[in-house]
Amino acid sequence: MSAKHKWKLAGAIFFAASMAMGAVQAETVIRIDEVAVGELDPGKASDYADSILMWNVYDTLVMAKQGGGGVVPMLAKSWGVEGTTFRFNLRDDVKFHSGNPMTAEDVVFSYERLVELGQGFAFLFKGWVESVEAVDDYTVEFTLTATYAPFISALVRLPIIDKKTVLANLQDGDFGDLKDYGQAFLSENDAGTGAYTIVSHNPLELTVMAKNPNYFLGVPDKAPDKARMRYGLEPATARTMMLRGELDIASNWLPPEVKKSLVAHDGIHLVKEGGVGGFYIKLNTQKAPLDDVNCRRALALAFDYDAGMSQVAITDTVSGGVPARGPLPAGMLGYSMSIPVAVQDMAAAREALALCKYTPGDHELEISWVAEVPLEERFALLMQQNFSELGFKTKIVGVPWALFTERVSKVESTPHISQVFVTATAPDPDSLIYSMYHSSASGTWRSPEWVNDAEVDRLLDRGRATIDQAERQSIYEELVRRLIDLQPTIYAYEMVSVFPANESINIPGLMDPAMQQPVMAANFTFRFMEMN
Repeated sequence: MSAKHKWKLAGAIFFAASMAMGAVQAETVIRIDEVAVGELDPGKASDYADSILMWNVYDTLVMAKQGGGGVVPMLAKSWGVEGTTFRFNLRDDVKFHSGNPMTAEDVVFSYERLVELGQGFAFLFKGWVESVEAVDDYTVEFTLTATYAPFISALVRLPIIDKKTVLANLQDGDFGDLKDYGQAFLSENDAGTGAYTIVSHNPLELTVMAKNPNYFLGVPDKAPDKARMRYGLEPATARTMMLRGELDIASNWLPPEVKKSLVAHDGIHLVKEGGVGGFYIKLNTQKAPLDDVNCRRALALAFDYDAGMSQVAITDTVSGGVPARGPLPAGMLGYSMSIPVAVQDMAAAREALALCKYTPGDHELEISWVAEVPLEERFALLMQQNFSELGFKTKIVGVPWALFTERVSKVESTPHISQVFVTATAPDPDSLIYSMYHSSASGTWRSPEWVNDAEVDRLLDRGRATIDQAERQSIYEELVRRLIDLQPTIYAYEMVSVFPANESINIPGLMDPAMQQPVMAANFTFRFMEMN
């Protein structure tokens, strides 16, 4: 072979090798961070990090409509209603990550498992569903115990899992023949149909997901090939990683000044998600002195709402919140402009306190803040200052999220005052406030108020049992006024989640209102994103 041909051959080999290396390097990875714990089991998932995992690894019968209320078909291609029976016609082209076909039996199994475990979003269904039956391989019927208006919306919180895979991976447990119901397996592995599969999962450190090449809806080429979700990054660490290009979307929980400093750098901008919830300062209504409504009203009137809003301002044009009119965000059924925005009124606060049966100095109020959310410490200090003007002694305690959720499971260990961001879990007001205020829902991180009020229960139940939307609007308006009167919560502000993000990534749900899904974390569905 001549030297000339040798050089041509070497050049061809080098070019081919370079192309191969380029193909490897072209793999796109989106890197985000969230607060631990990342719960991977669909029967237990309930908060923001969990929801990101669910939207990407699992699918549901319906999904929230982008840009507006209601739902659209997902695993169910259509459905019909006759009385209290809902019949769903399933797609016949869906496979789980295992390769098993998705059938009606999987839907029945997923529902039964969720309710039997009694965790996560089981409360959306328990007591309302009389039976679930697989009519044939691709038809499933839900028969309800009574009219339940939020039912279709609630189905966005029923991830469908692979029955065969779960049954093949049972371990010892308390569910008879079903042993542990697959809890150990599903805490580390997935059994979904989603656009992404689990590569590895450590609920306190990192979850890695990869694009599912066999996804029934297809995953666009520009969607990230992999996703890496880190948990519990310190604000300084997250800031450094963003500036180094090692993090693409930072969490909403960063302090406002960190977000402001990041957006000052080229290539980083702020993206937003609003209209799904609020920042709630929750008062333990079963622990003295806050078991007296007058004491609770005094605290709500003493709280400096304007100072709170200044705490969440990020730039001159972007803020992490807007003034609230009770528990429901603007645009949600039940919201009303006729309900006034709360303002600080120290004179009225002292009048309310004079009606309280307790003397402020006789009780020390424990004000907790979630240790992974530094902003809450500032609100705790603001409350300490405000409430001291009424004579209250206070103790501020930072509590890690995992410990906080454990503490609020018992009324005795629940702090006097807790701070929680709560967002809608389905596109219906029921999904936001039933789990906060119905007496049957107490003892979770959403409900550390421990509300037990017959009128609140009645209105919440009526909201569920009424189909007419105009009537439901009136019911929820009345409920909001009742809650404001009872004051189990200080409605600090309506939340606007703000995320520092890499400008090279198109995130429709966080950048375009017409693409936004009004459900917690649904806008972190990776298949809708574009890596440029």
